[in-house]
Amino acid sequence: MTPPKKERILVVDDAVDTLEVVERNLASQGYVVFIAQNVSQALKLLEDTRVDLVITDLKMPGRSGLDLVRFVQENLEDTEVMMITGYATVEGAVQAVKQGADEYLAKPFTDEELFLAVRKVLDKLRTRRMAKRATGDKLPSAHGIVGESKAMQEVFSTIQKAASTPATTLVTGESGTGKELVARAIHYSSDRASAPFVPVNCGAIPQELLESELFGYVKGAFTGATTTRAGFFQTANGGTIFLDEISEMSPSMQVKLLRVLEDKEVFMLGSRKSEKVDVRIIAVTNKDLESLVRKKSFREDLYYRLNVITINIPPLRDRRDDILLLIGHFTAKFAEGMGKRPPRFSDEVLELFKNYRWPGNVRELENVIQRLIVMTEKDTIEVKDLPVLMRFYPRMEEGLTGSLAEMEAEYIRKVLASVNGNKTKAAEILEIDRKTLREKLKKMGKSEPS
Repeated sequence: MTPPKKERILVVDDAVDTLEVVERNLASQGYVVFIAQNVSQALKLLEDTRVDLVITDLKMPGRSGLDLVRFVQENLEDTEVMMITGYATVEGAVQAVKQGADEYLAKPFTDEELFLAVRKVLDKLRTRRMAKRATGDKLPSAHGIVGESKAMQEVFSTIQKAASTPATTLVTGESGTGKELVARAIHYSSDRASAPFVPVNCGAIPQELLESELFGYVKGAFTGATTTRAGFFQTANGGTIFLDEISEMSPSMQVKLLRVLEDKEVFMLGSRKSEKVDVRIIAVTNKDLESLVRKKSFREDLYYRLNVITINIPPLRDRRDDILLLIGHFTAKFAEGMGKRPPRFSDEVLELFKNYRWPGNVRELENVIQRLIVMTEKDTIEVKDLPVLMRFYPRMEEGLTGSLAEMEAEYIRKVLASVNGNKTKAAEILEIDRKTLREKLKKMGKSEPS
């Protein structure tokens, strides 16, 4: 049984048979359907009835469907229009679109063609509504993490469970997904919220210095140690230590961290006496630790000690329902920071954003929106305002059947087309040198003039 979709559709046609068929078919899909036999009836109904979509015939006695399209376009901001007609011509389609119709369907049409067209128009409406809502409303978030998708609701649920216990937590996910935000959400939702949250990037600190940075050192422990200095673990006592890029930790440091997890105490460098610490450890990585364990480059016992509670943050391409919310969130944030009115995004831009793969995840999206707010003075962001790389990046639903070489060749062609064949500019966009580009073009069956 088809679940109710709840969207409200007004069908306008002077042919009773067409009205009955369209009404019955749409109702079978769960839509709430209203009908009118002419434009005057439709206008009267629209005075006190909210509808999401108006489906209108073009030629009817009295006022035409174009008059109704124009009325909706000028007066009903939150309603879409679809034109159907038995007099399908290119001129008619162009005129309908110019007046504001979002879809043009020629009679006779199949049930599936009708359903597909209706879904397409209503999807566009939902996209616009969500983007508008995200810009204007205060979005629900957990310590700065925005998301309403099922995947993120699961993340939020696990955050709350992790916050209720001092257990060690492992946060995984691709770069740019917001792993530190998740770690902070756990800390500030726990009973340790008033104690320190100490972030440590294990990959940014030279391995020979990491021990002294984590555990501290006593005076005289090494040349230059003129005073005793506490480490990050002592600083985080009573709170949380956030160990970023845990996979970059050397084998010897992994052993020392394992001892801390087991004994709840640290040895300052140069000291023979241990020091008890009460620290909640949240470790973070964008690598597959299980794979590293199999390769013997990460200790199995440490992995299981860290992996008491695991939170995997999905990449942005797997939570597309949140993309529009994030666009609105970042648009409002950066526009307010610059004292500017938030721009709107064209339907084409919103569609591109929804289908772009976002290899840099939320961080990339945030950077793109910031750039657009800074660089664009227009009220509406168009596709041409987007970075070149994004405009020609393969869409998510494209290219899933071709080989890697075919995908690469197609992308190179698109980039070359975008710069009118300028190979120097194309090489810059592709982040390769001109010689490499020349070799790739030769493999693609092209040749570059000397």
